[in-house]
Amino acid sequence: MKENRVMIDGKSLTIEDIINVSRKNFKIQITEDALVKVDKARKLVDYFVDEKKVVYGITTGFGKFSDVVISKEETTDLQTNLIISHACGVGTPFTEDVSRAIMLLRVNNLAKGHSGVRRVTLNTLVEMINRGVHPLIPEKGSLGASGDLAPLAHMVLVMLGLGEAIYQGEKLSGADAMKKAGIETIVLTSKEGLALINGTQVMTAVGTLVTYEAVQLLKLSDISTSLTVEALKGITDAYDPRLHQVRPHLGQIKTAENLLNILKGSKLTTKQGEIRVQDAYTLRCVPQIHGASKDAVQYVVDKINIEINAVTDNPIIFPDDEVAFSGGNFHGQPMALPFDFLGIALSEIANVSERRIERLVNPQLSGLPAFLTPHGGLHSGFMIAQYAAAALVSENKILAHPASVDSIPSSANQEDHVSMGTIAARKAREILFNAQNVVAIELLAAAQAIDFDDASKLGAGSRAAYDVIRREVTKIEEDRVMYLDFNKIYDIIKTNEIVEKVESVVGTLAIN
Repeated sequence: MKENRVMIDGKSLTIEDIINVSRKNFKIQITEDALVKVDKARKLVDYFVDEKKVVYGITTGFGKFSDVVISKEETTDLQTNLIISHACGVGTPFTEDVSRAIMLLRVNNLAKGHSGVRRVTLNTLVEMINRGVHPLIPEKGSLGASGDLAPLAHMVLVMLGLGEAIYQGEKLSGADAMKKAGIETIVLTSKEGLALINGTQVMTAVGTLVTYEAVQLLKLSDISTSLTVEALKGITDAYDPRLHQVRPHLGQIKTAENLLNILKGSKLTTKQGEIRVQDAYTLRCVPQIHGASKDAVQYVVDKINIEINAVTDNPIIFPDDEVAFSGGNFHGQPMALPFDFLGIALSEIANVSERRIERLVNPQLSGLPAFLTPHGGLHSGFMIAQYAAAALVSENKILAHPASVDSIPSSANQEDHVSMGTIAARKAREILFNAQNVVAIELLAAAQAIDFDDASKLGAGSRAAYDVIRREVTKIEEDRVMYLDFNKIYDIIKTNEIVEKVESVVGTLAIN
Protein backbone atom coordinates (compact mmCIF):
# COMPACT_ATOMS: atom_id res chain seq x y z
CA MET A 1 0.00 0.00 0.00
CA LYS A 2 1.34 3.40 -0.99
CA GLU A 3 1.10 6.32 1.39
CA ASN A 4 -2.56 7.33 1.73
CA ARG A 5 -3.46 5.06 -1.19
CA VAL A 6 -4.88 1.56 -1.26
CA MET A 7 -4.09 -0.65 -4.24
CA ILE A 8 -7.08 -2.64 -5.47
CA ASP A 9 -6.54 -6.06 -7.04
CA GLY A 10 -9.77 -7.80 -6.08
CA LYS A 11 -8.16 -10.19 -3.62
CA SER A 12 -6.11 -8.31 -1.02
CA LEU A 13 -8.52 -5.83 0.58
CA THR A 14 -8.47 -5.73 4.38
CA ILE A 15 -10.76 -4.32 7.04
CA GLU A 16 -8.07 -1.76 7.83
CA ASP A 17 -8.06 -0.70 4.16
CA ILE A 18 -11.81 -0.17 4.33
CA ILE A 19 -11.43 2.03 7.42
CA ASN A 20 -8.64 4.01 5.75
CA VAL A 21 -10.68 4.67 2.62
CA SER A 22 -14.06 5.21 4.25
CA ARG A 23 -13.02 7.27 7.28
CA LYS A 24 -9.53 8.59 6.57
CA ASN A 25 -10.16 9.48 2.92
CA PHE A 26 -7.37 7.35 1.50
CA LYS A 27 -7.47 7.21 -2.29
CA ILE A 28 -7.57 4.00 -4.28
CA GLN A 29 -5.90 2.72 -7.43
CA ILE A 30 -6.64 -0.45 -9.39
CA THR A 31 -3.60 -2.53 -10.27
CA GLU A 32 -2.74 -3.04 -13.92
CA ASP A 33 -3.04 -6.82 -13.56
CA ALA A 34 -6.60 -6.40 -12.33
CA LEU A 35 -7.47 -4.08 -15.23
CA VAL A 36 -6.23 -6.69 -17.70
CA LYS A 37 -8.65 -9.18 -16.13
CA VAL A 38 -11.44 -6.60 -16.33
CA ASP A 39 -10.78 -6.11 -20.05
CA LYS A 40 -10.74 -9.84 -20.67
CA ALA A 41 -14.14 -10.35 -19.04
CA ARG A 42 -15.55 -7.39 -20.96
CA LYS A 43 -14.41 -8.89 -24.23
CA LEU A 44 -16.39 -12.04 -23.49
CA VAL A 45 -19.54 -10.04 -22.71
CA ASP A 46 -19.23 -8.24 -26.04
CA TYR A 47 -18.86 -11.61 -27.75
CA PHE A 48 -22.06 -12.92 -26.11
CA VAL A 49 -23.97 -9.85 -27.29
CA ASP A 50 -22.56 -9.93 -30.84
CA GLU A 51 -23.31 -13.64 -31.18
CA LYS A 52 -26.79 -13.25 -29.66
CA LYS A 53 -26.07 -15.83 -26.97
CA VAL A 54 -28.83 -16.16 -24.40
CA VAL A 55 -27.15 -15.19 -21.11
CA TYR A 56 -29.07 -14.01 -18.06
CA GLY A 57 -28.88 -10.28 -17.49
CA ILE A 58 -26.84 -9.69 -20.64
CA THR A 59 -29.29 -10.62 -23.36
CA THR A 60 -32.31 -11.31 -21.13
CA GLY A 61 -34.48 -9.43 -18.68
CA PHE A 62 -34.11 -9.76 -14.91
CA GLY A 63 -35.74 -11.86 -12.22
CA LYS A 64 -39.10 -13.08 -13.43
CA PHE A 65 -38.29 -11.56 -16.85
CA SER A 66 -35.26 -13.82 -17.29
CA ASP A 67 -37.07 -15.59 -20.13
CA VAL A 68 -37.47 -12.37 -22.14
CA VAL A 69 -34.70 -12.07 -24.75
CA ILE A 70 -33.26 -8.59 -25.31
CA SER A 71 -31.79 -7.52 -28.66
CA LYS A 72 -28.32 -6.02 -29.05
CA GLU A 73 -29.87 -2.65 -29.82
CA GLU A 74 -31.83 -2.71 -26.56
CA THR A 75 -28.99 -3.69 -24.22
CA THR A 76 -28.10 -0.11 -23.28
CA ASP A 77 -31.71 0.78 -22.49
CA LEU A 78 -32.01 -2.49 -20.53
CA GLN A 79 -29.16 -1.55 -18.17
CA THR A 80 -30.28 2.06 -17.70
CA ASN A 81 -33.86 1.00 -17.06
CA LEU A 82 -32.59 -1.49 -14.52
CA ILE A 83 -30.93 1.23 -12.45
CA ILE A 84 -33.81 3.67 -12.69
CA SER A 85 -36.44 1.09 -11.77
CA HIS A 86 -34.43 -0.44 -8.94
CA ALA A 87 -33.63 2.83 -7.15
CA CYS A 88 -36.42 2.26 -4.63
CA GLY A 89 -34.62 2.94 -1.37
CA VAL A 90 -36.44 4.46 1.58
CA GLY A 91 -35.42 6.41 4.65
CA THR A 92 -32.42 8.29 5.95
CA PRO A 93 -29.33 8.10 3.73
CA PHE A 94 -26.26 6.23 4.90
CA THR A 95 -23.46 8.41 6.25
CA GLU A 96 -20.60 9.35 3.96
CA ASP A 97 -18.21 6.79 5.42
CA VAL A 98 -20.69 4.02 4.65
CA SER A 99 -21.20 5.38 1.13
CA ARG A 100 -17.44 5.33 0.56
CA ALA A 101 -17.16 1.80 1.94
CA ILE A 102 -19.96 0.63 -0.35
CA MET A 103 -18.24 2.06 -3.43
CA LEU A 104 -14.88 0.63 -2.39
CA LEU A 105 -16.28 -2.86 -1.94
CA ARG A 106 -18.04 -2.67 -5.29
CA VAL A 107 -14.81 -1.59 -7.01
CA ASN A 108 -12.91 -4.46 -5.42
CA ASN A 109 -15.59 -6.93 -6.50
CA LEU A 110 -15.57 -5.68 -10.10
CA ALA A 111 -11.76 -5.60 -10.21
CA LYS A 112 -11.65 -9.38 -9.90
CA GLY A 113 -12.52 -9.63 -13.59
CA HIS A 114 -15.61 -11.80 -13.38
CA SER A 115 -18.26 -9.12 -13.94
CA GLY A 116 -17.74 -7.79 -17.46
CA VAL A 117 -17.78 -4.04 -16.90
CA ARG A 118 -15.69 -1.65 -19.00
CA ARG A 119 -12.65 0.14 -17.62
CA VAL A 120 -14.36 3.48 -18.02
CA THR A 121 -17.26 2.36 -15.83
CA LEU A 122 -15.00 1.02 -13.13
CA ASN A 123 -12.78 4.10 -13.23
CA THR A 124 -15.81 6.35 -12.79
CA LEU A 125 -16.50 4.69 -9.45
CA VAL A 126 -12.82 4.99 -8.52
CA GLU A 127 -12.84 8.72 -9.29
CA MET A 128 -15.97 9.23 -7.22
CA ILE A 129 -14.13 7.79 -4.22
CA ASN A 130 -10.94 9.70 -4.88
CA ARG A 131 -12.64 13.05 -5.49
CA GLY A 132 -15.21 12.76 -2.73
CA VAL A 133 -18.51 12.32 -4.56
CA HIS A 134 -20.66 10.40 -2.09
CA PRO A 135 -24.01 9.14 -3.42
CA LEU A 136 -27.00 9.53 -1.12
CA ILE A 137 -28.04 5.93 -0.55
CA PRO A 138 -31.22 5.33 1.50
CA GLU A 139 -30.70 2.85 4.32
CA LYS A 140 -33.86 0.81 3.79
CA GLY A 141 -35.16 -1.24 0.90
CA SER A 142 -32.80 -4.18 0.50
CA LEU A 143 -33.83 -7.82 0.92
CA GLY A 144 -30.21 -8.94 0.81
CA ALA A 145 -30.82 -11.11 -2.28
CA SER A 146 -30.42 -10.59 -5.18
CA GLY A 147 -27.79 -8.66 -3.36
CA ASP A 148 -28.40 -5.08 -2.25
CA LEU A 149 -30.26 -4.09 -5.40
CA ALA A 150 -32.15 -0.99 -4.29
CA PRO A 151 -29.40 0.81 -2.34
CA LEU A 152 -26.71 -0.01 -4.93
CA ALA A 153 -28.98 1.37 -7.65
CA HIS A 154 -28.90 4.72 -5.83
CA MET A 155 -25.10 4.56 -5.96
CA VAL A 156 -25.19 4.00 -9.72
CA LEU A 157 -27.69 6.81 -10.34
CA VAL A 158 -24.98 9.34 -9.57
CA MET A 159 -22.65 7.68 -12.09
CA LEU A 160 -25.35 8.39 -14.70
CA GLY A 161 -25.81 12.00 -13.60
CA LEU A 162 -29.03 11.16 -11.76
CA GLY A 163 -29.90 10.84 -8.09
CA GLU A 164 -28.26 12.90 -5.35
CA ALA A 165 -24.84 13.09 -3.74
CA ILE A 166 -22.85 14.91 -1.10
CA TYR A 167 -19.83 16.77 -2.47
CA GLN A 168 -17.63 18.85 -0.18
CA GLY A 169 -20.34 18.85 2.46
CA GLU A 170 -23.08 20.03 0.10
CA LYS A 171 -26.09 18.05 -1.03
CA LEU A 172 -26.34 18.27 -4.82
CA SER A 173 -28.00 16.55 -7.73
CA GLY A 174 -25.93 13.69 -9.08
CA ALA A 175 -25.22 15.67 -12.25
CA ASP A 176 -24.02 18.76 -10.35
CA ALA A 177 -21.87 16.75 -7.94
CA MET A 178 -20.13 14.94 -10.80
CA LYS A 179 -19.65 18.20 -12.71
CA LYS A 180 -18.16 20.03 -9.74
CA ALA A 181 -15.81 17.11 -9.08
CA GLY A 182 -14.74 17.05 -12.73
CA ILE A 183 -15.95 13.50 -13.36
CA GLU A 184 -17.65 12.51 -16.62
CA THR A 185 -20.97 10.72 -16.22
CA ILE A 186 -21.40 7.48 -18.17
CA VAL A 187 -23.91 5.57 -20.27
CA LEU A 188 -24.15 1.95 -19.25
CA THR A 189 -23.88 -0.84 -21.77
CA SER A 190 -24.57 -4.57 -21.71
CA LYS A 191 -24.22 -6.29 -18.31
CA GLU A 192 -22.91 -3.19 -16.54
CA GLY A 193 -26.01 -2.11 -14.62
CA LEU A 194 -26.50 -5.60 -13.25
CA ALA A 195 -22.80 -5.92 -12.42
CA LEU A 196 -22.94 -2.71 -10.40
CA ILE A 197 -25.96 -3.54 -8.25
CA ASN A 198 -26.07 -7.32 -7.89
CA GLY A 199 -23.97 -7.95 -4.78
CA THR A 200 -23.70 -7.81 -1.00
CA GLN A 201 -21.66 -4.63 -0.71
CA VAL A 202 -24.14 -2.57 1.31
CA MET A 203 -24.66 -5.12 4.07
CA THR A 204 -20.94 -5.89 4.07
CA ALA A 205 -19.93 -2.21 4.21
CA VAL A 206 -22.22 -1.50 7.16
CA GLY A 207 -21.28 -4.72 8.92
CA THR A 208 -17.56 -4.17 8.42
CA LEU A 209 -17.61 -0.71 9.98
CA VAL A 210 -19.64 -2.05 12.91
CA THR A 211 -17.27 -4.97 13.37
CA TYR A 212 -14.22 -2.72 13.38
CA GLU A 213 -15.73 -0.68 16.21
CA ALA A 214 -16.96 -3.84 17.94
CA VAL A 215 -13.37 -5.08 18.27
CA GLN A 216 -12.43 -1.83 19.99
CA LEU A 217 -15.49 -2.00 22.24
CA LEU A 218 -14.56 -5.52 23.32
CA LYS A 219 -11.20 -4.20 24.49
CA LEU A 220 -12.85 -1.22 26.17
CA SER A 221 -15.28 -3.50 27.99
CA ASP A 222 -12.32 -5.27 29.60
CA ILE A 223 -11.05 -1.85 30.68
CA SER A 224 -14.40 -0.76 32.12
CA THR A 225 -14.64 -4.08 33.93
CA SER A 226 -11.21 -3.56 35.47
CA LEU A 227 -12.24 -0.19 36.86
CA THR A 228 -15.41 -1.70 38.30
CA VAL A 229 -13.49 -4.62 39.80
CA GLU A 230 -11.23 -2.16 41.60
CA ALA A 231 -14.12 0.02 42.71
CA LEU A 232 -15.78 -3.05 44.25
CA LYS A 233 -12.60 -4.62 45.66
CA GLY A 234 -13.06 -7.53 43.30
CA ILE A 235 -11.28 -10.89 43.53
CA THR A 236 -8.68 -11.53 40.84
CA ASP A 237 -8.28 -15.27 41.47
CA ALA A 238 -11.09 -15.85 38.97
CA TYR A 239 -8.77 -14.60 36.24
CA ASP A 240 -5.91 -16.99 37.04
CA PRO A 241 -4.70 -18.50 33.75
CA ARG A 242 -4.85 -22.02 35.15
CA LEU A 243 -8.63 -21.77 35.35
CA HIS A 244 -8.93 -20.86 31.69
CA GLN A 245 -6.41 -23.32 30.32
CA VAL A 246 -8.69 -26.15 31.45
CA ARG A 247 -11.58 -24.64 29.49
CA PRO A 248 -9.57 -23.31 26.58
CA HIS A 249 -11.93 -21.08 24.67
CA LEU A 250 -9.60 -18.51 23.15
CA GLY A 251 -11.70 -15.44 23.90
CA GLN A 252 -12.03 -16.53 27.52
CA ILE A 253 -8.26 -17.02 27.87
CA LYS A 254 -7.49 -13.66 26.29
CA THR A 255 -10.04 -11.82 28.43
CA ALA A 256 -8.50 -13.16 31.63
CA GLU A 257 -5.06 -12.14 30.38
CA ASN A 258 -6.33 -8.65 29.55
CA LEU A 259 -7.88 -8.17 32.97
CA LEU A 260 -4.74 -9.23 34.81
CA ASN A 261 -2.59 -6.99 32.62
CA ILE A 262 -4.83 -3.96 33.12
CA LEU A 263 -5.06 -4.58 36.87
CA LYS A 264 -1.34 -5.23 37.36
CA GLY A 265 -0.06 -3.41 40.42
CA SER A 266 -3.51 -2.56 41.75
CA LYS A 267 -3.84 -2.09 45.50
CA LEU A 268 -7.64 -2.13 45.29
CA THR A 269 -8.25 -5.70 44.16
CA THR A 270 -8.39 -8.63 46.57
CA LYS A 271 -7.79 -12.37 46.78
CA GLN A 272 -10.44 -14.93 47.63
CA GLY A 273 -11.16 -15.03 51.33
CA GLU A 274 -9.70 -11.61 52.14
CA ILE A 275 -13.06 -9.83 52.06
CA ARG A 276 -15.36 -12.50 50.61
CA VAL A 277 -14.95 -15.93 49.11
CA GLN A 278 -16.31 -15.17 45.65
CA ASP A 279 -17.72 -12.34 43.56
CA ALA A 280 -21.00 -12.16 41.68
CA TYR A 281 -21.02 -13.46 38.12
CA THR A 282 -20.69 -10.05 36.50
CA LEU A 283 -17.20 -9.80 38.00
CA ARG A 284 -16.20 -13.44 38.40
CA CYS A 285 -17.42 -14.69 35.01
CA VAL A 286 -16.19 -11.82 32.85
CA PRO A 287 -13.66 -14.00 31.00
CA GLN A 288 -16.43 -16.41 30.05
CA ILE A 289 -18.96 -13.71 29.14
CA HIS A 290 -16.70 -11.26 27.31
CA GLY A 291 -14.74 -14.15 25.86
CA ALA A 292 -17.79 -15.65 24.21
CA SER A 293 -18.55 -12.33 22.53
CA LYS A 294 -14.94 -12.08 21.39
CA ASP A 295 -15.09 -15.52 19.81
CA ALA A 296 -18.33 -14.53 18.08
CA VAL A 297 -16.86 -11.29 16.74
CA GLN A 298 -13.76 -13.12 15.52
CA TYR A 299 -16.06 -15.43 13.54
CA VAL A 300 -17.64 -12.35 11.97
CA VAL A 301 -14.19 -10.92 11.14
CA ASP A 302 -13.27 -14.16 9.39
CA LYS A 303 -16.43 -14.07 7.29
CA ILE A 304 -15.91 -10.41 6.40
CA ASN A 305 -12.37 -11.12 5.22
CA ILE A 306 -13.78 -13.68 2.81
CA GLU A 307 -16.68 -11.57 1.60
CA ILE A 308 -14.81 -8.33 0.91
CA ASN A 309 -12.61 -10.18 -1.60
CA ALA A 310 -15.33 -12.35 -3.11
CA VAL A 311 -17.31 -12.23 -6.37
CA THR A 312 -20.97 -11.60 -5.55
CA ASP A 313 -22.22 -10.77 -9.04
CA ASN A 314 -24.66 -12.64 -11.26
CA PRO A 315 -24.09 -13.93 -13.84
CA ILE A 316 -20.42 -14.55 -13.16
CA ILE A 317 -18.08 -14.45 -16.14
CA PHE A 318 -15.23 -16.96 -16.54
CA PRO A 319 -13.22 -15.57 -19.45
CA ASP A 320 -10.70 -18.42 -19.61
CA ASP A 321 -13.52 -20.93 -20.11
CA GLU A 322 -15.68 -18.56 -22.18
CA VAL A 323 -18.72 -19.25 -20.01
CA ALA A 324 -21.06 -17.28 -17.79
CA PHE A 325 -22.97 -18.98 -15.00
CA SER A 326 -26.16 -17.71 -13.42
CA GLY A 327 -25.76 -18.70 -9.79
CA GLY A 328 -26.45 -17.34 -6.33
CA ASN A 329 -23.29 -15.60 -5.13
CA PHE A 330 -25.35 -12.44 -4.60
CA HIS A 331 -27.29 -14.14 -1.81
CA GLY A 332 -26.54 -12.47 1.51
CA GLN A 333 -27.07 -15.47 3.76
CA PRO A 334 -23.31 -16.03 4.41
CA MET A 335 -23.19 -12.53 5.91
CA ALA A 336 -26.72 -12.29 7.32
CA LEU A 337 -26.11 -14.94 9.97
CA PRO A 338 -22.75 -13.48 11.08
CA PHE A 339 -24.21 -9.98 11.35
CA ASP A 340 -27.09 -11.31 13.45
CA PHE A 341 -24.47 -13.06 15.58
CA LEU A 342 -22.56 -9.78 15.83
CA GLY A 343 -25.62 -8.03 17.21
CA ILE A 344 -26.20 -10.76 19.78
CA ALA A 345 -22.55 -10.66 20.87
CA LEU A 346 -22.63 -6.89 21.34
CA SER A 347 -25.93 -7.09 23.20
CA GLU A 348 -24.31 -9.33 25.79
CA ILE A 349 -21.46 -6.88 26.31
CA ALA A 350 -24.05 -4.22 27.12
CA ASN A 351 -26.08 -6.60 29.29
CA VAL A 352 -23.21 -7.48 31.60
CA SER A 353 -21.96 -3.89 31.70
CA GLU A 354 -25.37 -2.67 32.86
CA ARG A 355 -25.40 -5.28 35.63
CA ARG A 356 -22.01 -4.03 36.80
CA ILE A 357 -23.42 -0.49 36.83
CA GLU A 358 -26.21 -1.75 39.08
CA ARG A 359 -23.66 -3.26 41.45
CA LEU A 360 -21.84 0.07 41.59
CA VAL A 361 -24.91 2.20 42.37
CA ASN A 362 -26.72 -0.21 44.72
CA PRO A 363 -25.42 0.26 48.26
CA GLN A 364 -26.63 -3.19 49.29
CA LEU A 365 -24.26 -4.69 46.71
CA SER A 366 -21.37 -2.23 46.68
CA GLY A 367 -20.79 -0.96 50.20
CA LEU A 368 -20.53 2.48 48.58
CA PRO A 369 -22.82 5.49 49.04
CA ALA A 370 -26.18 4.97 47.36
CA PHE A 371 -26.11 5.95 43.68
CA LEU A 372 -22.53 7.11 44.14
CA THR A 373 -23.47 10.53 45.48
CA PRO A 374 -21.95 11.91 48.68
CA HIS A 375 -25.21 13.76 49.38
CA GLY A 376 -27.96 11.17 48.88
CA GLY A 377 -31.52 12.39 49.16
CA LEU A 378 -30.91 15.95 48.14
CA HIS A 379 -28.95 14.62 45.17
CA SER A 380 -29.75 11.57 43.03
CA GLY A 381 -26.27 10.92 41.65
CA PHE A 382 -26.14 7.98 39.24
CA MET A 383 -29.68 6.77 39.93
CA ILE A 384 -31.09 7.58 36.50
CA ALA A 385 -27.82 6.83 34.74
CA GLN A 386 -28.54 3.20 35.56
CA TYR A 387 -32.10 3.64 34.23
CA ALA A 388 -30.69 4.87 30.92
CA ALA A 389 -28.34 1.90 30.71
CA ALA A 390 -31.21 -0.46 31.49
CA ALA A 391 -33.32 1.11 28.73
CA LEU A 392 -30.51 0.67 26.21
CA VAL A 393 -29.97 -3.00 27.02
CA SER A 394 -33.69 -3.66 26.87
CA GLU A 395 -33.82 -2.05 23.44
CA ASN A 396 -30.92 -4.25 22.39
CA LYS A 397 -32.84 -7.36 23.40
CA ILE A 398 -35.47 -6.43 20.83
CA LEU A 399 -32.91 -5.49 18.17
CA ALA A 400 -30.99 -8.73 18.71
CA HIS A 401 -33.86 -10.78 17.28
CA PRO A 402 -32.29 -12.24 14.14
CA ALA A 403 -33.24 -10.74 10.78
CA SER A 404 -31.88 -13.75 8.90
CA VAL A 405 -34.67 -16.06 10.05
CA ASP A 406 -37.14 -14.01 8.02
CA SER A 407 -37.73 -14.24 4.29
CA ILE A 408 -40.33 -12.77 1.93
CA PRO A 409 -40.64 -14.14 -1.63
CA SER A 410 -40.06 -11.53 -4.35
CA SER A 411 -40.03 -11.14 -8.14
CA ALA A 412 -43.16 -13.23 -8.60
CA ASN A 413 -41.64 -16.04 -6.53
CA GLN A 414 -38.56 -16.35 -8.74
CA GLU A 415 -36.55 -14.99 -5.84
CA ASP A 416 -38.34 -17.01 -3.19
CA HIS A 417 -35.82 -16.91 -0.32
CA VAL A 418 -33.94 -13.77 0.72
CA SER A 419 -31.40 -13.12 3.47
CA MET A 420 -32.40 -9.82 5.09
CA GLY A 421 -28.66 -9.42 5.67
CA THR A 422 -28.71 -5.66 5.29
CA ILE A 423 -31.28 -5.39 8.05
CA ALA A 424 -29.06 -7.62 10.21
CA ALA A 425 -26.08 -5.29 9.62
CA ARG A 426 -28.11 -2.16 10.32
CA LYS A 427 -29.50 -3.67 13.54
CA ALA A 428 -25.98 -4.55 14.65
CA ARG A 429 -25.03 -0.91 14.14
CA GLU A 430 -27.84 0.25 16.43
CA ILE A 431 -26.88 -2.33 19.03
CA LEU A 432 -23.27 -1.15 18.84
CA PHE A 433 -24.34 2.45 19.51
CA ASN A 434 -26.37 1.38 22.53
CA ALA A 435 -23.58 -0.84 23.85
CA GLN A 436 -21.00 1.92 23.50
CA ASN A 437 -23.19 4.22 25.56
CA VAL A 438 -23.77 1.61 28.26
CA VAL A 439 -20.02 1.07 28.58
CA ALA A 440 -19.57 4.85 28.70
CA ILE A 441 -21.92 4.98 31.69
CA GLU A 442 -20.01 2.14 33.38
CA LEU A 443 -16.73 3.99 32.89
CA LEU A 444 -18.19 7.10 34.52
CA ALA A 445 -19.79 5.19 37.38
CA ALA A 446 -16.62 3.21 38.08
CA ALA A 447 -14.49 6.36 38.11
CA GLN A 448 -16.98 7.96 40.51
CA ALA A 449 -16.86 4.91 42.77
CA ILE A 450 -13.05 4.88 42.76
CA ASP A 451 -13.04 8.48 43.92
CA PHE A 452 -14.58 7.34 47.20
CA ASP A 453 -11.26 5.55 47.74
CA ASP A 454 -7.93 6.51 46.15
CA ALA A 455 -7.21 6.54 42.44
CA SER A 456 -3.49 6.27 43.12
CA LYS A 457 -4.10 2.64 44.11
CA LEU A 458 -5.32 1.69 40.64
CA GLY A 459 -3.50 -0.75 38.40
CA ALA A 460 -1.34 0.72 35.68
CA GLY A 461 -3.82 0.08 32.87
CA SER A 462 -6.93 1.14 34.71
CA ARG A 463 -5.15 4.29 35.93
CA ALA A 464 -4.46 5.25 32.31
CA ALA A 465 -8.18 4.89 31.55
CA TYR A 466 -9.19 6.76 34.70
CA ASP A 467 -6.94 9.68 33.78
CA VAL A 468 -8.57 10.04 30.35
CA ILE A 469 -12.04 9.96 31.94
CA ARG A 470 -11.14 12.51 34.58
CA ARG A 471 -9.55 14.80 32.02
CA GLU A 472 -12.98 15.16 30.42
CA VAL A 473 -15.39 14.67 33.31
CA THR A 474 -14.84 15.67 36.94
CA LYS A 475 -16.19 13.80 39.94
CA ILE A 476 -19.86 14.51 40.58
CA GLU A 477 -20.19 16.21 43.95
CA GLU A 478 -23.64 17.66 43.29
CA ASP A 479 -26.23 16.76 40.66
CA ARG A 480 -25.65 18.14 37.19
CA VAL A 481 -26.92 17.53 33.65
CA MET A 482 -25.45 14.07 33.14
CA TYR A 483 -26.12 13.46 29.47
CA LEU A 484 -23.38 15.96 28.69
CA ASP A 485 -20.93 13.74 30.59
CA PHE A 486 -22.22 10.68 28.75
CA ASN A 487 -21.67 12.40 25.42
CA LYS A 488 -18.10 13.34 26.29
CA ILE A 489 -17.18 9.75 27.10
CA TYR A 490 -19.03 8.43 24.05
CA ASP A 491 -17.03 10.81 21.87
CA ILE A 492 -13.81 9.50 23.40
CA ILE A 493 -14.96 5.94 22.80
CA LYS A 494 -15.44 6.76 19.11
CA THR A 495 -11.85 8.01 18.89
CA ASN A 496 -10.57 4.88 20.67
CA GLU A 497 -8.37 7.05 22.89
CA ILE A 498 -8.97 5.11 26.11
CA VAL A 499 -7.99 1.79 24.54
CA GLU A 500 -4.92 3.35 22.95
CA LYS A 501 -3.77 4.93 26.23
CA VAL A 502 -4.21 1.67 28.13
CA GLU A 503 -2.41 -0.32 25.44
CA SER A 504 0.47 2.15 25.53
CA VAL A 505 0.94 1.16 29.17
CA VAL A 506 0.13 -2.59 29.26
CA GLY A 507 0.61 -3.69 25.66
CA THR A 508 -1.94 -4.81 23.09
CA LEU A 509 -5.22 -6.09 24.48
CA ALA A 510 -6.11 -9.24 22.58
CA ILE A 511 -9.49 -10.55 21.55
CA ASN A 512 -8.16 -13.76 19.94
